[in-house]
Amino acid sequence: MNFLAHLVLAGENEGLRLGAMLGDFIRGGHALADFEEEVRSGIMLHRHIDSFTDSQPAISKLRSWFPKPFRRYGGIIIDLGCDHELAKRWDNYCNVPLAEFDLGVRAMLVRHDTLLPDPLKRFMNYADRRGLFAAYREKSEILHSLAGIGGRLSRPNPLHRVDEIWADFEPRLNVTFEPLFCRVQSEVSDWLKSRSTITGS
Repeated sequence: MNFLAHLVLAGENEGLRLGAMLGDFIRGGHALADFEEEVRSGIMLHRHIDSFTDSQPAISKLRSWFPKPFRRYGGIIIDLGCDHELAKRWDNYCNVPLAEFDLGVRAMLVRHDTLLPDPLKRFMNYADRRGLFAAYREKSEILHSLAGIGGRLSRPNPLHRVDEIWADFEPRLNVTFEPLFCRVQSEVSDWLKSRSTITGS
């Protein structure tokens, strides 16, 4: 799951949503001490979602499909692909229009600017220029994002050539996404209930 999916799965709680955005940028357990409890929970939820999703047989099946040399980067392609599927089906998963949701995320990040690491700020500057997250509806934007990720990796990679396999990959992701996302939603609900029981909140 990528940024948009993590934000939706975090629900309406601002602390959890902020943690959802921070999850890819905060490493290790010691760094959690810098944040309030709800934000810490959001970061931990982000990590749990990633771990749970990676463990799903449907994801393993998708990863095994990728031909060489794309297989090594299958997880990145799937993550961006899931945001693409979510953006296309947005009304099925969120009552707030995507453009309005997008503005809400930006306003949240402005309110908590002092907590944001520089890489997240750079990503949001990029998102503003590209019109993300609404632009994730477009295949061309997903391919552009993947090429950009590939350009930032240290080793040579084929992420600038995903268009070569997209026509075969997208139908597989299309039938995988909805049941997968429903399972992740259920897992998130159970995780949040267990945390509530532990903390007494």
